[in-house]
Amino acid sequence: MDALQDRVAGVLAGAAVGDALGGATEGWTPEQIEERYEGRVTGIVGPFLADWRTARPIAPYHKGDGHVTDDTLMTHALVQVYDARRRHLGAYDVASDLVPLMIGERRWVPELEDDVLILQRVFLAEKWIVAKLHYGHVDPREAGVGNIINCGATMYMPPVGLVNIGDPRAAYAEAIDITGAHQASYGREAAGVFAAAVAAAAAPGATVASVREAALSVAHDGTAAALRAVLDAVDRYLAAGGSDDPRELGRVVRAAVSPFDTVGDAYRAPAMDARLPSRTKSIEELPVALAFVVAHGGDLAASVLDAVNYGRDSDSIAVMAGAICGGLGGRAAVPDEWVSGVAEASRLDLDGVIETMTSVVREVAAADAERAKTRGGALEAMLSGQWDGGASA
Repeated sequence: MDALQDRVAGVLAGAAVGDALGGATEGWTPEQIEERYEGRVTGIVGPFLADWRTARPIAPYHKGDGHVTDDTLMTHALVQVYDARRRHLGAYDVASDLVPLMIGERRWVPELEDDVLILQRVFLAEKWIVAKLHYGHVDPREAGVGNIINCGATMYMPPVGLVNIGDPRAAYAEAIDITGAHQASYGREAAGVFAAAVAAAAAPGATVASVREAALSVAHDGTAAALRAVLDAVDRYLAAGGSDDPRELGRVVRAAVSPFDTVGDAYRAPAMDARLPSRTKSIEELPVALAFVVAHGGDLAASVLDAVNYGRDSDSIAVMAGAICGGLGGRAAVPDEWVSGVAEASRLDLDGVIETMTSVVREVAAADAERAKTRGGALEAMLSGQWDGGASA
């Protein structure tokens, strides 16, 4: 496995294991998680609810036991679109390629234990894409307006970061374009910032500091403010020597992100003004994920497990932390027992997805390099006075 494939493998494997481990604890509080599992979760665990087939509020999903959720289903579907198009993508590709995959191609959905459509598993905010684009024929660049503002578009952005390795601003711009078909406001903004963080993490010589800088350099409005707030809180926590209580970091991060989170402390009972567009708010998941990455110096296992034990939207938080840490550390950063356990339990051909994505990245990067060379030559000619700027006869 060469360096490029190693980074692709780290990102995609890190995201998948984060998703599967976090799925078991999604929606619960840290206290409820510890009570159910008789301590903090340290790996793949079974469903939170023993009667998951009929229990509310999350039936009929078989979460836990190494099952990935819609985060990974959507990520791998986007890899398929990149594989088909072999170029950078935009909102129109969501309409022409991603939506048809969601409604026309059956695949194994671990949480439903059946070959079904992605549409039958995703949340309402993702079903929105199908309603607006397939049935409503809305301009793809504007279809996200009016949707629930959440992390639904952010969770499947790792492939966007990978096709823009080393160029966080390009990753941000491409994610913002793609997710115009899905999200608006801070939901769309977070997707761009996460893609930028993955692009920075997977770059040669990347560090936690360079990822942090890349995320802050592209973020705007409430997303930027939330990132600064949680990272400043982590800096103070570390400067004070941390804590012997493994729960304390999660409490520090939650307190810092709370003013920007519209859902509120009762995760399953969102406030009446939750998930509405805002210039001053942020999704919770991205700032929390980056906080754990920074606090643990890019250690994937520690960052993912803190996300898992944080509860709330733990699967998406762990996806983001796992992808960023996987970019920094490559495939070796992801525990083998997690990868094998999740791949087997979820019936994932993770090696095949990694191989496909690596091939796409190589092809797109080669095209980017050629375009940059051509443009560089034209700019050099213009600036050196060798180009007269006139129209040809």
